[in-house]
Amino acid sequence: MSSLVRHLTIDCHDAYRLGQFWAAVLDGSLSDDDQPGDPEALVEAPGSALLFVSVEEAKSVKNRVHIDLQPQDRTRDEEVERILALGATVVGDHRTSDGKGWVTLADPEGNEFCVERSAAERASAGG
Repeated sequence: MSSLVRHLTIDCHDAYRLGQFWAAVLDGSLSDDDQPGDPEALVEAPGSALLFVSVEEAKSVKNRVHIDLQPQDRTRDEEVERILALGATVVGDHRTSDGKGWVTLADPEGNEFCVERSAAERASAGG
């Protein structure tokens, strides 16, 4: 067997706070070992694990790697609204008049990620 991705690691200023945000987004949980002020926080959710590591330097450019989310039990637009209420901001709206496209959001520390259409939306629109 080849290697597996254990988790995606994201540098940030406050690992615990950002871990709480992403745990809510992914309906996951922070590790029981993680506490406010810790230099790392691990979020585990079905199908993914994100490790947040506190660093001193600020984010200065666009992410070279980002997360694409696909809602499982709601529409893309419902998911965008839910995540905005958790503290994300809109970076770019790439939705089209035919219902396709995605929305680029930023987490509370400015890391970009996208919300795509759900599988049900893709199936009903033919792709």
